[in-house]
Amino acid sequence: MPDNDSILIGGIEQRPIEIHDYSPAWSAQFQLHAARIAAALGPAALRIEHIGSTSVPGLAAKPIIDILLVVQNSADESTCLPQLEAAGYQLRVREPDFHQHRMFRTPQRDVHIHIFSPGCPEIDRYLLLRNHLRTTPAARAQYESLKRHLATKQWPDMNAYAAAKTDLIESLITAARTATANQS
Repeated sequence: MPDNDSILIGGIEQRPIEIHDYSPAWSAQFQLHAARIAAALGPAALRIEHIGSTSVPGLAAKPIIDILLVVQNSADESTCLPQLEAAGYQLRVREPDFHQHRMFRTPQRDVHIHIFSPGCPEIDRYLLLRNHLRTTPAARAQYESLKRHLATKQWPDMNAYAAAKTDLIESLITAARTATANQS
């Protein structure tokens, strides 16, 4: 949960939560934006990954492409802010007390870029969840069912909707860790 030092640029926005059936176009959209980010940042982009529900084939999702971007120091905005703004992205979130997380998005609000530094535990969490959902049909079905149910409710903002998924997400990450440990 964001603390008082977190900044939500532009304030709280109430948007309808719409869950769409999986679309193969989401992967192509990610590839387009990954190329744009790589061109804007060059070697400063240490890693670019498609994360979130749109990265999981067969999973229904909000049609928002989530991208994980790893840069050497996410707190040093001079290494990415001007370049990403020039590439058409807008800074939306600055969370200094949450692993120096930054989030940029497109003006159309259909792409979110989550920026962290190497070694941040959130990187592994995002990838563990994504990979678990990709390889575990029962987990994917459970997550989709919850998302579809939550989309029928009214939310003050997308953060409240996301918070309502937290318990299931945490249990899926735990299951993914257990499965990974058992494979070792």
